[in-house]
Amino acid sequence: MTEAINYREMIFSFLGGLGLFLFCIKYMGEGLQLMAGEKLRYILDKYTTSPFLGVLVGIFVTALIQSSSGTSVITIGLVGAGLLTLRQAIGIIMGANIGTTLTTVIIGFNITHYALPILFFGVALLTFTNRKSINNVGRILFGFGGIFFALTLMSKAMYPLRSLPEFRELTISLSNNSLLGVFIGTGITMVVQASSATISILQNIYQDNLITLRAALPVLFGDNIGTTITAIIAVIGASSAAKRIALSHVLFNVIGTAIFMIFLTPFTMLIEKMSSFLHLSPKLTIAFAHGTFNILNTIILFPFIGVLAFIVTKVIKEEKEDEKYSVKYLDKALVQTPSIALGQVRQEMILMTEVALENLKKSVEYFHSHDEKLAEEIKKREDGINILDREITKYLADLSRENLSEKEGEELGIYLDMCRDVERIGDHAAGILSDVEYEIRKNLKFSEYAHNEINNILQISVEMIECSIDAIKQGDKEKVFDALDLHNKVYVYEKKIRKNHIKRLNSGECEIHAGLSYIDLISHFTRVCDHARNLVEKI
Repeated sequence: MTEAINYREMIFSFLGGLGLFLFCIKYMGEGLQLMAGEKLRYILDKYTTSPFLGVLVGIFVTALIQSSSGTSVITIGLVGAGLLTLRQAIGIIMGANIGTTLTTVIIGFNITHYALPILFFGVALLTFTNRKSINNVGRILFGFGGIFFALTLMSKAMYPLRSLPEFRELTISLSNNSLLGVFIGTGITMVVQASSATISILQNIYQDNLITLRAALPVLFGDNIGTTITAIIAVIGASSAAKRIALSHVLFNVIGTAIFMIFLTPFTMLIEKMSSFLHLSPKLTIAFAHGTFNILNTIILFPFIGVLAFIVTKVIKEEKEDEKYSVKYLDKALVQTPSIALGQVRQEMILMTEVALENLKKSVEYFHSHDEKLAEEIKKREDGINILDREITKYLADLSRENLSEKEGEELGIYLDMCRDVERIGDHAAGILSDVEYEIRKNLKFSEYAHNEINNILQISVEMIECSIDAIKQGDKEKVFDALDLHNKVYVYEKKIRKNHIKRLNSGECEIHAGLSYIDLISHFTRVCDHARNLVEKI
């Protein structure tokens, strides 16, 4: 007589195991990211110059953060910000599909008996010391042990299925109808949003002989399609560039699945022969199939990266930007990867500084010409600077809630200070506008000498801000010292202007009221250079 199945206990155990699995994968990835820190950003900045290097980077980053979906989201953010081309990004996505197989390989080595001791050592390293580096190792161990403990829970929960007639009928259907397997794999992964979780479930089912290899492989292919749902969610409301990379990810996995479904029988035979030759366990057989599928798919489609890029560019047209001064580099999806997100903040800071510099130039142009169109342009640009300031500050506030390393925390604080300084540079440009508007209302006149002096002090200020921008871009200490020299130069020149101005007042070349307004005007430039000095001192 068959023992009755306790469905509630089975469902609760399975959901608990699945929840623990997803948490531990994420927690382990966080530990790896914190250990990598700056290296992750450096690799993405320096080693994505070609699609082939992109593949290698995709493999490395996905192995590091334990999520191909996470790599896709990072890549989408970088493409949207214009830091990666579409071809480079497609290479990274291909590499991400290969990198994600590492998780299934790890799971394939059945070390569930050691899961609880590994968990304990992880907690010990998290609890008994305050050293960040040891805590990060503790996160990795805790996540690693938790993954295998979660697999034990899910395996026990699914064990009663072997005696369920309906489940047997489903496995028979899967053997006879391969497309059904693809849809099941896609659907479950879309719900769970983690292919590593659904593939680990498949590994357990195959290990318990509840499904044949021929029936399991289409489900495996479907898992790879389902994992693209995270990328699709990430691009809702995003730029056309981000949508293109998400579509290329979907196409890559769908085309690969179509190819391997056509050759399902020979591919199944290949996996069976290699599994027998290498003496692989059932779990490692699924992991091997997963890796083989993604590596062969990348080899097959790599020569057609240009074609993929052409297709997605034709399908998704370029969108016109409605708002001129919206943030360009900040992507909320990247907040969970702080080392990358902080690199994006730096790019946005540079953009904001360039906008503030442009407004400073235009404010002096308005001083010379009194052109009302320029005044409107300056006011709009000042509003844009304030928008960028609010968005960067808000983004940094969101980022501060993440698990940051000590160095990342310091960097975040520096960007908050820099944001305030750049916003104040913009305010001084607007202040010059206000002073000139007052001059126009009062009908004040300035000598040709005064106009030339303003041009000269502007030139020094512009040089200093440009030096500051280069220093931020390159982290170049030489540029820092150049900027500090220019800061001294502007103060020396300001004293010279004041002396010349007093001489003109004494000789009657300049009106008293105009002279007072002129002193207010030149003081803006010294204040601007003070804020530029603050920027470079942070370097």
